[in-house]
This record gives sequence, C-alpha cells and structure tokens, in this order.
Amino acid sequence: MTEDFLHFLWKFQRFELRSLTTTSGEKLEVIAFGQHNRDAGPDFQNARLVIGGMAWAGNVEMHLKASDWRRHAHTRDAVYDSVILHVVWENDEDILRADGTPIPTLEMRHLVSPPLLNHYRQLLQSTSQIACASQFQEVNDLTRVGMVHRTAAQRLERKAEFVKILHEQNKQDWEETAYQLLAHNFGFKINGEPMLRLSVRLPFKVLQKHRNNLFQLEALLLGQSGLQAETDDEYTTALQKEYTFLAHKYGLQGGQLKPQEWKFLRLRPANFPTVRLAQLAALIQQQDSLFSLFINVENREQIEKALRVKTSDYWQKHYLLGKETEQKVPALGKSSVENIIINTVAPLLATYAEAKDNQDFLDKAVALEEALPAEQNHITAHWKDLQLTPRTAYESQGVIELYNEFCKPKKCLECSIGATLLRK
Repeated sequence: MTEDFLHFLWKFQRFELRSLTTTSGEKLEVIAFGQHNRDAGPDFQNARLVIGGMAWAGNVEMHLKASDWRRHAHTRDAVYDSVILHVVWENDEDILRADGTPIPTLEMRHLVSPPLLNHYRQLLQSTSQIACASQFQEVNDLTRVGMVHRTAAQRLERKAEFVKILHEQNKQDWEETAYQLLAHNFGFKINGEPMLRLSVRLPFKVLQKHRNNLFQLEALLLGQSGLQAETDDEYTTALQKEYTFLAHKYGLQGGQLKPQEWKFLRLRPANFPTVRLAQLAALIQQQDSLFSLFINVENREQIEKALRVKTSDYWQKHYLLGKETEQKVPALGKSSVENIIINTVAPLLATYAEAKDNQDFLDKAVALEEALPAEQNHITAHWKDLQLTPRTAYESQGVIELYNEFCKPKKCLECSIGATLLRK
C-alpha cells in the first residue's frame, strides 16, 4: 500500500461515495475533490466539503496511517492549518490541529472494492519488466500514444534541467555551456563524466584562442585529459612539449585528469576517448561558435555534416597515442551523430527556448528528434514485444522515459496506462 494509491482513489473517486462519514460519525459530502498538488504542502488543494451539515473549503491531506501526520511534523507546520479533511487508509490515532481542535478524518480501507485492491496489489507485485504487460492490449491506442508523448516531453525537460545547471555554473555563458554539454556527450555513457570534468578544467575561451592551430587544440585537450602516453612517438613527444608550454601560459597545471578516470574496456576502438578528443579538436577548429551551430541548425543533415569532421593525419591512423593501426580510423558514425542531436542539440534548444520565452526553439528541438529514426535498444525491445513500436527518436525517448521513470519504480498510478487499467 502506498500514499499514491490513496491519491488515485481520491482523484478518480474509486471508492464508495455513498453515506460517507468521518471517524467521529459526522456525515461527509464531497462537493469538489480539489486539484492534485505534486509540490510541497497538502496533497489536494481547493476542495469543497460538507461535514456535519457545515460547508468547508480548503485542502485535503493523505497518509497511510493517521499517526503519520504527527511523524511528518505537520502539527508544527502552519501550511497544514488549511487542511479540512485528513484521508487515511488506517485511523490509528486521533489527530489534532495546533490549536487543539480535531481534524475531520476519513478512513478508506473499508471503502475500496476488493477486486480493485487486488488488481493494484497484482501490479505492485508483478515480476514482469512492465507490470501491466499482460493487460497492456486492453488500453486503447490514444491513451498509449498520449503517454509516450507525455514522457518524451518529460525526458526532454529533464535533460534541459541539466543544461540549466551548467548554464548557471557558467554564469549565463551559452558558449561555455554548449561546449561542456557537447564534451559530456562526446564521451557518451562510458566516458561522459570525465569528458565533462575535462571541459570544466579546460575552458572553451582558451581553446578558441587556438582555433587556427589544430595541433595546439589537440595538445590542450589530450594534455589536460592526462592520457598522454610515455612513448618515443614523435607526435606524442611534440604534443607533450606543446601542452607543457600552453598549460603554463594559461595556468592549467594541476588540472589534468588521471588516466584511470577514463574507460577503454569493452569499447570499440572508434569510441576510445583519445579518438573522441581528436574529433572534438577538429570540430572546434572548424566551428567559430558551437552554440550558434546548435541553435541555428535547420535540419538533421546540417548538424550531421558539421559533426562528421576530418581529424588530423595522425588520428586518421591512431586509436591510441604511439600505436599506429593498419585500418583508417572512421569518422563519427551515424548513430553517434544522432545521439548527439538527442542529448546535446535538442536539450540546448529546449533550455534556450525557456530562457528566451520563444516557443520556436522548443518546436525545433522536437522536430529534430522527430526527424530521427527510433533508437534500438533493450528498452525499446520490451515495448515492441507489446506492439508499441516507436517510429521516431522522439517516441523512442518517450518509451525509454516511460520504462525508467514509471515502470521500473512501479509508478503505475502516475501513468495514464496503469491508471486507465485500474479505473476499469
């Protein structure tokens, strides 16, 4: 049993509404159930009730046990003085306001039908990856697609929150923010965090001063990464020498990452952080402004062309410093470009849209994701088994968010699909 279940019962009136009485025996009539409040404060606001023949307007608070009111210290919180009804599953204690007057209480455990309660418990206790899998086809397409689009928007908004944090840390500098976000996503899941740390320790404004010299950009990025190898390779020796000079010039000493912060195990060579840093250096050389590139992008092809940079001759033949390969090192792949659009370009556009109060940038973010093919991974495979196949990256982002944020934590009551099944 969870408080969310009480919220569900109240919000959708899924309990016996006839002849309601409070625990003290007063007749209770609900005129308006109020609005569900997901922020701090009482659970439902602006409710209207008639208790013992007297009309009340105010808020409703819910707990599994009445004594939770005291445990949550609501008696000492003036915000809860506005509560006109305490809805509980079990009334184990009489609750008083700060002024000593009793709070009318409604006990729910005898008001819920056994089939509904059993259905809810089955969802909570399900061992399936998706709790409602066996009943999923009972929900109409409109509800399913609507939930996917809701979670796609939620996922984009959540990613935009991360961009906002970077933007604040960079004192509203969009260029540094775009650079750090891109660096973070150039590391993808495996090396995203060390890439972000590197970008913070090596500011974009320093790299911009050397835009016309690809070797110096490589020296700064690879040197600050701590990945320079001890070899007699001519390029590596020159790189170390150049980095030492530039690090002293810009006060970068002591900011190098440690080699053990980077991961190479189980990565394809094309995804090695050394290769990604060389590609990032080439991109910075070719783009005067990363922020302008992302904000002014018109379509997928434009950003794909910009990201498929040609690295220096050395990195055409090396995955690691000092170790030449017989095969040519491939450019950034199609799936990697699409990943960067989803995780860098779209969230940046969404954040900028909010900052400038301009819906056009948010529309562009969504349009970019809708122009990409759906992602293929173990999560999207679960939904395909249930005949919910995402057609675009926007929809695959939606089913990933649905799985991670609703299915895994069993938040079925907050999901339109789960709530629909329980309302039947």
